[in-house]
Amino acid sequence: MSIFSRPTAVNLSDAAIKLKEIISKAASTVTVPESVFQAYIEAAEIMLDDDVATNKAIGSHGANFLQHQQNNSKRLSVLTHCNTGSLATAGYGTALGVIRALHAQGVLERAYCTETRPFNQGSRLTAFELVHEKIPATLIADSAAAALMKEGRVDAVIVGADRVTANGDTANKIGTYSLALCAMHHHIPFYVAAPLTSIDLSLSSGQEIVIEERSAKELLHTRGGLGEQVAASGISVWNPAFDVTPANLIAGIITEKGVITKNDMKDDAFDIKDFIEKATGKSTV
Repeated sequence: MSIFSRPTAVNLSDAAIKLKEIISKAASTVTVPESVFQAYIEAAEIMLDDDVATNKAIGSHGANFLQHQQNNSKRLSVLTHCNTGSLATAGYGTALGVIRALHAQGVLERAYCTETRPFNQGSRLTAFELVHEKIPATLIADSAAAALMKEGRVDAVIVGADRVTANGDTANKIGTYSLALCAMHHHIPFYVAAPLTSIDLSLSSGQEIVIEERSAKELLHTRGGLGEQVAASGISVWNPAFDVTPANLIAGIITEKGVITKNDMKDDAFDIKDFIEKATGKSTV
């Protein structure tokens, strides 16, 4: 599917395939090119409306679930990573959608966002959205997350996902795995917020996810590769765009149909296939 989009993000290729099928069908049944264009526009607008509705449902389910987990006893401070808001989706956002919903319900104490190096999606995009929405927020360096957790200033970590496999392993922006490990050490729940379209039941675990690498310039130069060189010439670079967080580090997966939690009767594992079948009323076979 990499011919349509970057390989890690399953929902991007899913959307591209659906639009390609719509175009192909329209092209085979109409006589003027304008009709094909119109069919594409109409399909894209439906996708836009569906995505916003999905994001708002994720936000609502996530906010309600977090409040219930905290016994509605206090306002919550949440740490997030990368950008999962209106600039990353058609509108509202996934993990940032949960933060928006918490804020709208008056129960958000503070949102913390990481820089998300080396391309700084957190400081450039998430920070912008939080300020624009007048949500109380603080930007931290990626390497400050563990110290922030140790000080007891984080009640939950919520991130997005590019792909979730059948067992719950999750690929997300590089640095997510580190946050999950820090969260587990400090006994802080770590949640993934993603639409069902980001779940790929064809992959049994995260070991099967293709992780692409980005340009070495992002590490060698300032401004995510756009500025002046700061690293020594001749140094080799390893710059994976994503990492995989194992399911055992994840407390729950927040979707538009509800929150997928673990079944204690099944070795504390996610049964994502069963959840999707019950939530959608459709077989996943």
